[in-house]
Amino acid sequence: MHPIEIQLLPVAASADVTVMEQITDLINQVYAVAENGLWVDGAARATVDEVADLTRAGQIAVARLNGRIVGCVRVQRLDSRKGEFGMLAADSGNRGAGIGRELVRFAEQKSRRDGLTTMQLELLVPRNWSHPAKDFLAAWYTRIGYRILRTATIDETYPALARLLATPCDFVIYEKNLAVPDR
Repeated sequence: MHPIEIQLLPVAASADVTVMEQITDLINQVYAVAENGLWVDGAARATVDEVADLTRAGQIAVARLNGRIVGCVRVQRLDSRKGEFGMLAADSGNRGAGIGRELVRFAEQKSRRDGLTTMQLELLVPRNWSHPAKDFLAAWYTRIGYRILRTATIDETYPALARLLATPCDFVIYEKNLAVPDR
């Protein structure tokens, strides 16, 4: 098996419609399963224009296996000390290959290189019921060193998205101290 190659997309990649569509399709396919039941029918997690905008902003990294895009993550600076990753998606056909783990590691290393000391992520969870994919992710993020910072309502964080929810949800905001070495 070839190693997973991860790179931050160059700004020019935002003009490559095929690549932008591949990334958007991957995000939407992964989130359709990972967030099944949370959104009204027809709600898409990402659009090609949004992915292109984030690529132009230097925030989209992709994982490739044998030259094929098999994962992505958004990495951004929130302030002078804190970064955030999101839109983490790994191709389900390569489950267990470590794509998600390597994308998170990439995001953390990039943030450290940029002088940031804390990494944050937001996990959308249903308020009144348990979602298996979200339970899995909560346990995984905890195992890799993330701790719950606080819970926020989607209305306060992303009011435009609140109307697209099929069920009441909250964002659980996790943080990790990047100064602590990885296990």
